[in-house]
Amino acid sequence: MMILTSEEWNLSLKQFSDAHILQTAEWGDLKSNYSWKPVRFSEGGCYAQILFRRLPGGFSIGYIPKGPLGRDSKEFWLELIKIGNHNRAIMIKIEPDDLFTETSQLNTPMDIGNFVSSRPIQPAQTIVLDINGDERTILDRMKQKTRYNIHLAEKKGISVQVSNDIRSFHQMMITTGSRDGFGTHSYDYYQKAYDLFSTRGKCVLLKAGYGNVDLAAVMLFCNGRRCWYFYGASTDIERNRMPVYLLQWEAIRWAKAQGCEYYDLWGIPDAPEFVLEDEFSTRSDGLWGVYRFKRGFGGKIVKTPESMDLILQPQMYKMLMWWLKFRNRGVEIG
Repeated sequence: MMILTSEEWNLSLKQFSDAHILQTAEWGDLKSNYSWKPVRFSEGGCYAQILFRRLPGGFSIGYIPKGPLGRDSKEFWLELIKIGNHNRAIMIKIEPDDLFTETSQLNTPMDIGNFVSSRPIQPAQTIVLDINGDERTILDRMKQKTRYNIHLAEKKGISVQVSNDIRSFHQMMITTGSRDGFGTHSYDYYQKAYDLFSTRGKCVLLKAGYGNVDLAAVMLFCNGRRCWYFYGASTDIERNRMPVYLLQWEAIRWAKAQGCEYYDLWGIPDAPEFVLEDEFSTRSDGLWGVYRFKRGFGGKIVKTPESMDLILQPQMYKMLMWWLKFRNRGVEIG
């Protein structure tokens, strides 16, 4: 087993050109500022970045977001258990990546650990756009109404620019979170995320505006062939000018310019496609509202592989699950 530094980890990731952004060293470094400790290790050609978070009593929980990378082995899982025990982890949640990488090849040896299926922390389903081909081809894959709104925004004077104004972006996130009922991060969090990834060419902030007024913004992250739309915000003014549609189109164009082939819209309701199509026009709870918007850009619905909890301390795990259910919440990761 090898424990790797941040620099060694990113060098190792070069053999996995399509590694998920949540398995990059930058993501671990970001989370290290907010009560998480990244541990990066390799065993037998399989790699994992684990995030550990301390709990009361000296215990911790572990989390492998969108990993491990490579083909696993019995030896890999045994070393993972050792690392978990060393950090007094009650459990380690494992959320494999989707079919774009080798992480779909997990062959978990159930005889060496207590693995149970578990609820994922990251979205269970997403929409992924294929952005190969020319711009006309990408636009043709969209719904007619979405194409119309993109052109309408252009006609109504909306412009999209690259920005580094995280303060303004944070204020828009607060407005959006309050309006749509979801939690937001602090200004410091968005600034650190932007600084860590943008200096390596893996992040951009795009803003849509009318005149001198900012109307909407997105923060994008890219690695390998993929780009992810993680954070988006909009104000309550000039919405009739459809700024969010042109903003997404320019985000897609930016991703394509970075050499990406897939654009991940990141998060839709966890329901079969026929249910999504039957109910999207009448529901607005949870992720249903964003599904109405995202479906217009075309793309393929991708369901992520099943997540697992590797239970290291069964009695404490039962208590932890009870506490999380009592609090009616999960563990904040994103």
